[in-house]
Amino acid sequence: MNSSATLPGDPPGGRRALAVWGIGVSVYFVAVIFRTSLGVAGIDAADRFHVGASALSTFSILQLLVYAGMQIPVGLLVDRLGTKKVLTIGVLLFTAGQLGFAFSPSYGTALASRALLGCGDAMTFISVLRLGTRWFPARRGPLVAQLAGLAGMAGNLVSTLVIARLLHGVGWTAAFAGSAAAGVVVLVLLLLFLKDHPEGHEPEPFPHQGAAYVRRQIVASWREPGTRLGMWVHFTTQFPAMVFLLLWGLPFLVEAQGLSRATAGELLTLVVLSNMVVGLVYGQIVARHHAARLPLALGTVSATAAVWAATLAYPSAHAPMWLLVVLCTVLGACGPASMLGFDFARPANPPERQGTASGITNMGGFVASMTTLLAIGVLLDATGDNYRIAFAAVFVLQAVGLSQIFRLRKQADRRERERLVASRVETVHVPA
Repeated sequence: MNSSATLPGDPPGGRRALAVWGIGVSVYFVAVIFRTSLGVAGIDAADRFHVGASALSTFSILQLLVYAGMQIPVGLLVDRLGTKKVLTIGVLLFTAGQLGFAFSPSYGTALASRALLGCGDAMTFISVLRLGTRWFPARRGPLVAQLAGLAGMAGNLVSTLVIARLLHGVGWTAAFAGSAAAGVVVLVLLLLFLKDHPEGHEPEPFPHQGAAYVRRQIVASWREPGTRLGMWVHFTTQFPAMVFLLLWGLPFLVEAQGLSRATAGELLTLVVLSNMVVGLVYGQIVARHHAARLPLALGTVSATAAVWAATLAYPSAHAPMWLLVVLCTVLGACGPASMLGFDFARPANPPERQGTASGITNMGGFVASMTTLLAIGVLLDATGDNYRIAFAAVFVLQAVGLSQIFRLRKQADRRERERLVASRVETVHVPA
């Protein structure tokens, strides 16, 4: 990431920025491994804890509920305490959660462990976004955000390939406890080498903290149409792939499509690989063409809905392999499309509100994922494991999200034009 052509006041970027940011990204990488490890262990978890589809979905729902509920508090914490302190707390929590899940003797203790993991996980991504804005020039924002998402998908890939094999090689306890060692490694790196910002780019002193200030931060961020549009873009784009990878993809491919676990695992891997490729493409496009944000998001939603409909409505019992490959390839675009939500919220808010605005945006996809996970679990139990009916819940959430995107897009565009005009006027009046 070349640091040339930076604007006045921009961070310098460069190799040191990459090194420091890379440590933060490694924390997020490990958090995603832990978050998605249940996705390859769903069937094993059902057997281990003797639970049905609704109870199984509760693992991921509780984890996402905690994650989503923590987003605004974490955004405020990042704005107040800085990246390093928040990431340190996050690593301690999600490592303890992964260890607890490894040794849980019962469904209740396993649920508590996933909640703890979700709490720590919630502190990672917003912190990494803030780290990127502190170390890289503003024009690099879209690409930096997509690369952070790419690192998360790499963590998902490790979960799909490595933990799945460990699970069936060394068993439940050794697989989950062994993976927790990665949390210790990133904690050491974080404590030794991570810095919140480069020298000479210290943030403004944080004002007196109190309930009134917190309310003002949240209200001011929410009032920006760009923040709300970003949240609904994140809501509408992220959840189909999240639900598929986090819990229901493997059971759907094995139980409803009749595939072996090995083949199903390869298709889950395809989702992750597609995500990584599309993330690089989307990041480059948006960095060069800011107006491409909404068309890319809407195109991804449309393609996802079309392929889901084709898969669920296929006339025979099992969809053909080529269609499942197309489905998993298209699902890979959902993660990069959800990152576009931050590209609406970021320019709509000043630096002191970036964490809060990112927290609001990040809630969107996780609320949608949590809702869909629950709906699918309930519908599977109610219909005798009819995946065609259960997975139709995806279309309901997409329709809700699209209605809000269309409602807010003109307000956000108008507000962004006003900011551009104001910034040009300020530039003209700055004395030489």
